[in-house]
Amino acid sequence: MTARLVIAGVSSNVGKTTVTVALTHALRARGLSVATFKCGPDYLDPTYHTLASGRPSHNLDGWMMGREAVIESFVEGARGADIALIEGAMGLFDGASPSSNEGSSAEIARWLQAPVLLVLDASGMARSVAALVHGYSTFDPDLRVGGVFANRVGSAGHLALLREASPLVLGGMAKASTEQFRSRHLGLHAADASLDLSVWSTRLEELTDLDAIVALARQAPPLASEAPTLTSAPKRCRIGIAQDAAFSFYYPFNLRLLERCGAELVPFSPLSDRLPRVDGLYFGGGYPELHAPALSANRALHADLHAFSGPIYGECGGLMYLSEAIVTLDGVRHGMAGLIPGEAIMQPKLGALGYVEVETATDTLLGEAGQRFRGHQFRYSRFETREPPGQYRLHTRRSGAITAEGYGRGSVLASYVHAHWASNPSLAEAFVRACAP
Repeated sequence: MTARLVIAGVSSNVGKTTVTVALTHALRARGLSVATFKCGPDYLDPTYHTLASGRPSHNLDGWMMGREAVIESFVEGARGADIALIEGAMGLFDGASPSSNEGSSAEIARWLQAPVLLVLDASGMARSVAALVHGYSTFDPDLRVGGVFANRVGSAGHLALLREASPLVLGGMAKASTEQFRSRHLGLHAADASLDLSVWSTRLEELTDLDAIVALARQAPPLASEAPTLTSAPKRCRIGIAQDAAFSFYYPFNLRLLERCGAELVPFSPLSDRLPRVDGLYFGGGYPELHAPALSANRALHADLHAFSGPIYGECGGLMYLSEAIVTLDGVRHGMAGLIPGEAIMQPKLGALGYVEVETATDTLLGEAGQRFRGHQFRYSRFETREPPGQYRLHTRRSGAITAEGYGRGSVLASYVHAHWASNPSLAEAFVRACAP
């Protein structure tokens, strides 16, 4: 079984992504094949993982996926790797509930029986690190915090003090005054292939015992159950996947599930391409608002979409593109595909964030009415429409509020929800069946 390690933080913003990417790059330079994963619904951190590892990074989300799908995704994604690094989300014990491990990095670590490398911001800290580590190590007796990474230390001498205070400190990284990953609304910028990751791996290796970290990962026991090698069904249809700088938010699990159900996936760019020869279309999320002028200018594709008779499914950014227009923060209206009545209007403040559970209120291209699945919202826009939504009943995980969502009619379905089909794999089968000629 692949050696594995959950890289979790004491909180958000302690540098988990930097540490994960730096460690991945350093281990790969040593000749190890590294598989990477991200806890939670994040789409952007995995782009840095992929750049560092040279392999696709997979999401592992306990609340949206459930234990069986998490283990299946891990085993499949780690196949052939020497070591797997799983970056946590928020703090180690933060998730869907304030009173349990549900949806947390701790839950993933327990399911995968993986040791935890705890990342903390060590600036201004000395002996207090021992108290902090003691608390995190003993809070859940079924979880093993096997090592600590002290980020943002002041010097090698500072790290030596921390190691004296707690023997679990396996390394650290000095504060960076200039180099950092760029961020914007929704999180980090997607990774640029030209990014030089050696800046971070070099800084990590200066103060870190890599051998000790690898040894910790190798202490993970064999998993109680191994997922089988999964195969794809014979090809039944071709599904176009909008994939470019404007549309890149997809869960690999969803795409793999479509392939297993018999779909051939055909990537295309709404920024510049005409419609490829396909039977159905999937517009994922992303940053269409940042590319609104170019998306608006590709009117040939808009005409192709109006002439297209197959199923069209959109999520968040996909909804925005399929609408009549995107109104950017400067007040400029950019015409879009126009398949759904209404406009997506950008806002300076967060419009929605958090887990949701969906129940389909009508028959859709995802199956008969009454289908339930789980997903996530994260958006800075609102949707104004002349026709009220009615395809979904949206149950907000945190507040329990039930609202109407889901837009479109006939062969078009879109919403703000980023769905994870592990919560109901029959949705992929229904979509492929709807697309099959």
